[in-house]
Amino acid sequence: MAVSESEPQRSLKKLTWQSENCLACVWFSPNDPLNADLMERGMCTHQKLKGFELLVSGRDWCNLFTEIRQKQIDLLQEKAMKSGET
Repeated sequence: MAVSESEPQRSLKKLTWQSENCLACVWFSPNDPLNADLMERGMCTHQKLKGFELLVSGRDWCNLFTEIRQKQIDLLQEKAMKSGET
């Protein structure tokens, strides 16, 4: 006789890495834009959340996610490289 698993236990087996995380969000301002990864911390700059001064990591996520374009990433990295030269 097989024991039936509860719904929470079944859903735990289906967990996968989420894709829309802070690292890929336009509102994520990493402390180090040149070396940002999932473990990098930074501020959330979304207008609704800015007042809370949230410090988040690249692997966090929320329902206000807006995907950042590669051009925006390139501009952020160029700006960081220029500020590092001075």
